[in-house]
Amino acid sequence: MNAIAHPLHPSVDTGALTICGLSKTYALKGRPVKVLKDIDLNIRPGEFVSILGASGCGKSTLLRLIVGLDQDYQGQILLDQQPVRGPGLERGIVFQDHRLFPWMTLQQNIALALKNHVMPAAQKDRLVAEHIDLVGLRGFELAYPHQLSGGMAQRAAIARALVNKPKVLLLDEPLGALDALTRVRLQQELQRIWIQERCTVIMVTHDIDEALYLGDRVIVMDANPGTIREDLPIDLPHPRERDSALLQGYKQRLLGELVGH
Repeated sequence: MNAIAHPLHPSVDTGALTICGLSKTYALKGRPVKVLKDIDLNIRPGEFVSILGASGCGKSTLLRLIVGLDQDYQGQILLDQQPVRGPGLERGIVFQDHRLFPWMTLQQNIALALKNHVMPAAQKDRLVAEHIDLVGLRGFELAYPHQLSGGMAQRAAIARALVNKPKVLLLDEPLGALDALTRVRLQQELQRIWIQERCTVIMVTHDIDEALYLGDRVIVMDANPGTIREDLPIDLPHPRERDSALLQGYKQRLLGELVGH
């Protein structure tokens, strides 16, 4: 399948994310609690970055700040050298639960993401159809969310996030609620979609195998407060084989660090 080309398509040179000295503090029972401390991260255009760490280390908070849902922080977040100020169409996000509207069909849910774009209805219809095809859901256009399996609903959520052609796609445990077999299949689908689309992807996960299978880099975070403990490049081309000896070596290294720590 050829890459989808249309006016929203970002250049291969866009999607560079620069995070400098990022810190975030919440108020808990009247006292400040630092969730993130001095996060420095440079992500290249088209890179797939996996973020690993224990619950409470600030992984999801980091994604919220990048997507612009929370602007109360210290430091800088730059997308293509421009400060991130609030949500924008150049950043898409997929959560652990699909968040499809139950009263809308799959087709309508995806089309909703194009509501604020000024373009002919026929072009919107074409984009929706292309992205339904991209995630392998052709034939389910008129299905409602309750008629889809968990994996199909997550694929629909990915299509909805991608139809705007974001420069950066943020994935917050997108496969965490799926059974093991469906999760493995969706990892393969996600790898295929990313290879085709080549937008910048940042994925939060608790799964070491998933992080290694998909990521060009694996960022390991510590908690209390959230800091970057390690930035591990994965020197292996895509698509990858799960039984790669190199991946298994990386896995043992990460297990030793995370469990030992």
